[in-house]
Amino acid sequence: MGETVQTLPYGSWPSPISAALAAAHDGHPEYVGFVGDEVWWTEPRPAEGGRRTLVRRHADGGEESVLPAPWNVRSRVIEYGGQPWAGTVVDGEPLVVFVNFADQRLYRYRPGGEPLPLTPVSPVGGGLRWAEPQLLPGRGEVWCVLEEFTGDGPTDVRRVLAAVPLDGSAAQDRDAVRELSDGRHRFVTGPRLSPDGRSVAWLAWDHPRMPWDGTEVVLASVAEDGTFHRARTVAGGPEESVAQVDWSADGRLLYASDRTGWWNLYRDGEPVCPREEEFGGPLWKLGHRWFAPLHNGLIAVVHGRGAAALGVLDPETGEVVDAAGPWTEFSPTLAAHGERSEMGVPPSGGWGRVVAVGAGPRSAHEVVELDTRTGRAHVIGAEHHDAVDPAYYPEPQIRTFTGPDGRDVHAHVYPPHHPGCAAPADELPPYVVWAHGGPTGRSPLVLDLEIAYFTSRGIGVAEVNYGGSTGYGREYRDRLREQWGVVDVEDCAAVALALADEGTADRARLAVRGGSAGGWTAAASLASTDVYACGTIIYPILDLAGWASGETHDFESQYLEGLVGPLAEVPARYAERSPTEHADRITAPFLLLQGLDDVICPPVQCERFLARMQGRGVPHAYIAFEGEGHGFRRADTTIRALQAELSLYAQVFGLNPPGIPTLELSK
Repeated sequence: MGETVQTLPYGSWPSPISAALAAAHDGHPEYVGFVGDEVWWTEPRPAEGGRRTLVRRHADGGEESVLPAPWNVRSRVIEYGGQPWAGTVVDGEPLVVFVNFADQRLYRYRPGGEPLPLTPVSPVGGGLRWAEPQLLPGRGEVWCVLEEFTGDGPTDVRRVLAAVPLDGSAAQDRDAVRELSDGRHRFVTGPRLSPDGRSVAWLAWDHPRMPWDGTEVVLASVAEDGTFHRARTVAGGPEESVAQVDWSADGRLLYASDRTGWWNLYRDGEPVCPREEEFGGPLWKLGHRWFAPLHNGLIAVVHGRGAAALGVLDPETGEVVDAAGPWTEFSPTLAAHGERSEMGVPPSGGWGRVVAVGAGPRSAHEVVELDTRTGRAHVIGAEHHDAVDPAYYPEPQIRTFTGPDGRDVHAHVYPPHHPGCAAPADELPPYVVWAHGGPTGRSPLVLDLEIAYFTSRGIGVAEVNYGGSTGYGREYRDRLREQWGVVDVEDCAAVALALADEGTADRARLAVRGGSAGGWTAAASLASTDVYACGTIIYPILDLAGWASGETHDFESQYLEGLVGPLAEVPARYAERSPTEHADRITAPFLLLQGLDDVICPPVQCERFLARMQGRGVPHAYIAFEGEGHGFRRADTTIRALQAELSLYAQVFGLNPPGIPTLELSK
């Protein structure tokens, strides 16, 4: 105690949070589930090429990674993927099926043995892909979503529900895969079988809608031979987004719909907890789950407004009781013990157990178990351990700023923070505005060592949940309709300038950064405003017309119809908003980071943009990473990217961070 605080300029504070440390803690557990009484989940391994492993928690509390490298439990369905595994207990032993990333085949696995392929490889286009498996050992099948490429183009694809034999008879025979749905819809989610086994429900939607625009709940009857009949739409529609569908233990249909402007829960079409908050979210990955029905009729829910708590909902009273604990944000992955037991028979014990993934401003994502009978929640996996003294963590502020026309703009502000350093009294800190991806998404308020990497060195960060972000109702989400490149840019600028006006940030040392759709916002901000002194643009969209004309994958191939407008009707708008078309307006230095295997925002977007920048004398750097796709997963990539970004700010803002390699900027 009583240590002297050093006075050092912002950006030069020595920090124990290195790029390597941030990289080692990148990613978080996902896709939790029960296998009998055990909890299993997927978990990232940044140091192992960015693969995802399957983790098993034994009944005695011990953990093991059940699939060694090079197995990578990750689906590529709709490129963003989805639930890649399922498990049950057969003859007293776990039986698991999973998707392997490298070949996208579905495998059967029993601990102690070798994985056995259940599906064939297709040489056509992107091949055969699988997601959201549902194990039905009694039928000898696994039901799942099949994505099948019919040609070499990214949109030459069809999706159906399918049944794969568990005996391996389809491993070399596509014809042995039984199709369950008729393929009338472009997109489908995995089948959810009713407790009596007689009905099945799933979600479906079609271009040009995205799932947060409008989806349908499809209900079908299941015959004794396992075929589906009389498929019909029972809820949802073009202007109503249903985010998830499932069944209560007594066979009533449950779903989360935004028909009132907020994703709320419905049971057989009737609201059970009408509130101006979200009980659902954007379906970026098949198998996202915001609720899980329990055998006693209660429903575990992830819900909130601008944040997501874990609670238990009583559909009879509409009351929600939240789990106590340090977690302020829960991911859309939930599992309830015994929820998929045969024919709705409750499990022998432990039916009150719910598993989720939670995090907070002082802890990274952890696997959390809630006992709904006692209300107690505790960490059971991926437990957070402070890699450095938590005194170096940022202390975030939840803020609401005023944007154009007086509209609210939500943000999380992370001021520079270091327990042993302070800046000279007459100096204001540099700030970087972070624009999240999506753009239909949200920045959660959780511990992120990439943010701490900057704040602990004396650089502030402001994450902006600009208009179009989820978590604040459909009206807020719809602000971005046909306004992408306008509202997001304006809202980020409003936050940056407000921080400068109130004396929080240095007006001359503001930067913008983002990845994917956030990369678009960062580039568009440099092209259309004079707010920022520099920017970091990560696997971005830069040319709207090219991206909308075959340069991206099928899932988002018509996303811009809603974000910008129909290309056939407003082509000039696509040109007017694209940074590539207005490279002459960009005068601020920038760093461009790109994965060479990215099929969502492909490298050609960066290459075309850089060709337009050539000879213009704007300092910049371009780093392309072999073996990386959309979203960096390898530790060495993250290290190089963070150090390059910090070096950019150091050069532009006149900072002196110790021990950082200098990024070479060309003109």
